[in-house]
Amino acid sequence: MRSLLPNTAVIIPAAGSGERLGADLPKALVQLVGQTLVEHAVSRATPIASQIIVAAPAEYVNQIRTFFGDLVEVIAGGTTRTQSVKLALARVRENIQYVLVHDAARSLASTQLFERVIAELESGEQAVIPVLAVTDTVKKVNKKGYVTKTPNRSKLRAVQTPQGFTREVLTWAHAQDLEGTDDASLVENLNIDVKTIPGEVNALKITTPEDIETATKYLIGSELVDLRVGVGTDAHAYSDDPFRPMWLAGLLWEGHPGVDGHSDGDVAAHAICDSLFAATGLGDLGSNFGVDRPEYAKAAGAKLLSETLSIISAAGFEIHNVSVQIVGNKPKIGPRRAEAIKALSSALGGAPVSVTATTTDGLGFTGEGKGLSAIATSLVVLKR
Repeated sequence: MRSLLPNTAVIIPAAGSGERLGADLPKALVQLVGQTLVEHAVSRATPIASQIIVAAPAEYVNQIRTFFGDLVEVIAGGTTRTQSVKLALARVRENIQYVLVHDAARSLASTQLFERVIAELESGEQAVIPVLAVTDTVKKVNKKGYVTKTPNRSKLRAVQTPQGFTREVLTWAHAQDLEGTDDASLVENLNIDVKTIPGEVNALKITTPEDIETATKYLIGSELVDLRVGVGTDAHAYSDDPFRPMWLAGLLWEGHPGVDGHSDGDVAAHAICDSLFAATGLGDLGSNFGVDRPEYAKAAGAKLLSETLSIISAAGFEIHNVSVQIVGNKPKIGPRRAEAIKALSSALGGAPVSVTATTTDGLGFTGEGKGLSAIATSLVVLKR
């Protein structure tokens, strides 16, 4: 996978309604296999972006912020898609060279598709869009419902997102104050070439209940599946040993006191392991890696995650997503959240992972600065 690019931002317009999905909340908040559409979209964009901006309905901004902490900037969007993108574009950092615009409704577009768009921009293109060939015959129809023309479908393409642009081109396009159904159409008005690349079938636009069913099949397969959810927790006190290293979320935190424990004391990794064992019914952290197992003394959290993956995989389970919340006053997770997500996901074979952090406003042992805790939730499927 491509490493984090310091010059790439992703804008996710997510202010659309969920009426056609039969939902009384924004489409971005509709659930798909345990996560909202916007969470799926962000998780796939995170590995390639140093800045992610979600443009949400004003009344849902605070709720969506709780999903991501400071990993994502959530702003109030406009009344149209174009207005939402323009508002987000104004918040893009000065060092950004490329901007990708991605619909939350196309939440299953892969990280690899983002990477291919960026690769084209790096090669010199100014505007890049993923497309699929049109396989149905298309008719042009007048207001009375009569066919007026049958276009040659060999020259037609269905357009997807993420759509990528150099920052200068996208800014110029939105400065024209025109409306468009996508950003490429605004760029086309500038007579700038728009490069097409092959899209993905799974990057479908989720608009109807039938689309939710199709997207679910992409995530978990069409065969009979057994979905299971597990919750895990872990807590450790700060060590009195000044040389004890701090390991958290698969990362070494220099300059922070470590925590006591049989292994490295990584509460985030341990909580995830516990949640996976709970979901699969394969014991718990103690029964698999307890103090009676000397081979796990000082074991890294990443090692325990990898071995947990091996144990549950051998039993026929597959991870679909993991979410972990770290509770404590320090260290500050935000500046290294992307690193943490990458480290935890890598240890779990590339499974989608989200990381959040919170404090307890001075309450309890974490609030008093005596240690750290974490709570994790995992969704797994048993293949039959």
